[in-house]
Amino acid sequence: MRLFDLPAIAACAMLALLVIPVTHAAETAVADQPTDDDGYSIQGANTCLGCHADEVTKAIFTTKHAQRADGRTPFGDGNTQCEACHGPGGEHIQRLKSGQRASDRPSMPFWGSDSTASTAEHNQQCMACHKEQVGLHWSGSVHDAEDLNCADCHTVHATHQAVLRPETQAQVCYTCHLEQRANAQKPFAHPIRFGRMACTDCHNAHGSAAEFSLVRNTVNGTCYTCHQEKRGPLLWEHAPVTEDCSYCHEPHGSIHAGMLKRTAPLLCQSCHSQAGHPSVPYTSAGLAGGSTPSQFLLSGSCLNCHSQVHGSNHPSGGNLMR
Repeated sequence: MRLFDLPAIAACAMLALLVIPVTHAAETAVADQPTDDDGYSIQGANTCLGCHADEVTKAIFTTKHAQRADGRTPFGDGNTQCEACHGPGGEHIQRLKSGQRASDRPSMPFWGSDSTASTAEHNQQCMACHKEQVGLHWSGSVHDAEDLNCADCHTVHATHQAVLRPETQAQVCYTCHLEQRANAQKPFAHPIRFGRMACTDCHNAHGSAAEFSLVRNTVNGTCYTCHQEKRGPLLWEHAPVTEDCSYCHEPHGSIHAGMLKRTAPLLCQSCHSQAGHPSVPYTSAGLAGGSTPSQFLLSGSCLNCHSQVHGSNHPSGGNLMR
């Protein structure tokens, strides 16, 4: 008689292996992977994908960052792949101690769930490759001063980054710029919501030497990139036009035609007093319906006569009337 039934023992052993908790298997899937002297995993992305095989993570392989044929990318031949951005993962991939859970695993140095790196350190990871694209004005810019992380705007793992596409870029900017979001929905606004224009047509998100991080040195210079007909030079100039378009226009949107800040004559009268001109403070009492409706409040108001409000080249256009 045999003391041990070997086939039965083998069957029990196999059954025991099958009922090992899945969570424990996932926690030890990358246990004791080999690392180099700098703490980088030898197997690169193959190590990471042992646990991080979700669709969001794998989308990196559809982007420019994962081009094996381009030596400049993290996944280029000889580069450190995922760890080029996330930092050395030697500690992150080691076997957990008895009783520890996956959440107890040390974080990746950068963009890990419990990363202790500062915003500046995170951004430096990107700057290592993208310093030229970011330019010289990032340091001290509004977004830098607000402690923005590159990943607050850029989604590196996405096949198409929303912030880089004109039709979706504004939605990224609007997560912070709520006032501009509201103005862009007003009846008269630039065609941003239709995807025909992007915020970066006027603003440099990485900073510039101009006010409001404009792409040109002045407000007018920025406007003239599209509105060349207003540039001049003109024989008869309207002073506010040559100084700052935003004196009269609200660039992000307005309830008034032409994106004006106010309607004429109220807008005109904010500068033009009665001195030297039959200008008086017209009010709604002079609108049609009264006994004597004012011609200066009907139709184009001041523009009934002064139609060339942006300036004139006519020899007799000193009053911007022709």
